[in-house]
Amino acid sequence: MEQPENNDNQASEPTPPANSGFDLGTVIAQAKQVITDPTGFYRAMSRSGGYSEPLIFALVMGVMAGIIYALLSILGLTGAGLGGLAAIIMAPLLMLIGSFIAAAILFVIWKLMGSPHGFEVAYRSVAYSYAIVPVLAVFSIIPYLGTLLRVAWSTWLMIIASVEVHARARQTAMIVFGILGALLLFSQLSGEYAQRNLQDAMEKRLGENAEQIERSMQSLQKLGVDEEGNIDPEKAGRAMGDFLRGIQEAAEGKQPAEADTDKQE
Repeated sequence: MEQPENNDNQASEPTPPANSGFDLGTVIAQAKQVITDPTGFYRAMSRSGGYSEPLIFALVMGVMAGIIYALLSILGLTGAGLGGLAAIIMAPLLMLIGSFIAAAILFVIWKLMGSPHGFEVAYRSVAYSYAIVPVLAVFSIIPYLGTLLRVAWSTWLMIIASVEVHARARQTAMIVFGILGALLLFSQLSGEYAQRNLQDAMEKRLGENAEQIERSMQSLQKLGVDEEGNIDPEKAGRAMGDFLRGIQEAAEGKQPAEADTDKQE
């Protein structure tokens, strides 16, 4: 009686066999199911088959997120300017590295919770959760909301994976990952706040420097020096005369108003 149930699970399983090769349509279907039905996805997720499939899945999600972020940068919505184009290359690489680091941390946590599975299952649980990254790339343009949504959504997916994949009690999973999620959220929001303050300070400093440079250019123009560095002798002579006259008046103890009166007389 249990065999039909297993067949149903296999039929609903979004992950193709390990030797089926890369299929973009399957990757998109997997991502859609993680977003719309995470419980069903993790319940049917294969516990074996190697690292190639989840790794490719995470790589595709990274490329999609990088493209979205680059387009938003071109539109001027991220503050990164044309530098946001680098996300097309950097996002997949950082995501692949981050997936193994996150899987290693969560592997330890799940083991402490009593999970019977090894590192491969932990990596699969993490890699497929990256289906939400392209969606989060859109919300990243909204200050603090993107961070809040990223931490909350990722935490919820790990709670579901703890229950459906690692067979842990839901209450235990919610307590453990709820605490971890709260700590991570505080850290992420604090970091974003500090980063935005630093960026505002740098922009203010650049603005002040620009005003100072403009004043310096105006001073040079008064001395007869144009933008190309050429000197106008007549303007330079008048400026030098005004400078020497000011020194003489200061030595005689005259105020500027008095000097102007004497000059008129």
